[in-house]
This record gives sequence, structure tokens and C-alpha cells, in this order.
Amino acid sequence: MNGQNRDDIKIGAEVDIVLKKDQPTGILTRGHVKRILTNSKFHPHGIKVMLSEKDMVGRVQKIIE
Repeated sequence: MNGQNRDDIKIGAEVDIVLKKDQPTGILTRGHVKRILTNSKFHPHGIKVMLSEKDMVGRVQKIIE
């Protein structure tokens, strides 16, 4: 599942995000959602979240089942 729909992302869910600094390379970081930062229901580049691990912020690229 991609991370473009806010309703698909839950607090505590395991996700792969792309950090701002990694956008040119597309390197993904895996972690658990601490906060959902995007207010809109949909975002074409992925919903912005904060991970529990070291408070990293990025856009969700994949939701891990």
C-alpha cells in the first residue's frame, strides 16, 4: 500500500519513508509512525509523518503490512 492516503496511515504503523535529504536518491528509512503531520486526506508525494525513532520526518512511500 502506498502512503498517499491519510486514512491508510495509523499511529504505530510500520512504514517506509523518504527523508528530505534522501529525496534525490530515493533511499528509504523504516520506522513506526509517531505523528501524522499532513492535514489533507491525500498527497501525491506521500503523507508526511514523524517516526518514533529519533523523531525523523519524511513522506510515506510504503505501508508495511
